[in-house]
This record gives sequence, structure tokens and C-alpha cells, in this order.
Amino acid sequence: MGLIKIFSGSEILAQALQQKIEAIGVATVIKDNIQSARLGGFGNSDLAVEIFIQEVDFGKANPIIEDFRMNI
Repeated sequence: MGLIKIFSGSEILAQALQQKIEAIGVATVIKDNIQSARLGGFGNSDLAVEIFIQEVDFGKANPIIEDFRMNI
């Protein structure tokens, strides 16, 4: 029962996917490396926002994830 990364990309796309996944009742964890870098005093322009979910929720969230990836 660990966390798995389901997305890594821009903050805007991460927020869109997060909303879709949370709408079906799956909790998400966001790791925002952009904000972390900014607060640490250095910039980072990489695709640095990651979304994680619990492994047990992957089966429920996978259709949403795949649909999202096919439409971006």
C-alpha cells in the first residue's frame, strides 16, 4: 500500500488531472518541485509537478489517467 506516480508535467496539466481523479473519489498527493525550488532560492523550469495515488486506487483511476493522456 504505497504511493505510485501517475503523472509528471506542468502545473496546469497536473491540476486538471488531479480534479478529474478526485472527482471519482481517489485521493491524490501533489509534489510540486517548482515551488520547492523557488522557496529554496533557485529556479527550476523542468516538468516538475508530480501526482501520486495509492496503489490500491490505481485500477479505479487508470481509465481517467489514460483518457487524460490521450487527450493532451
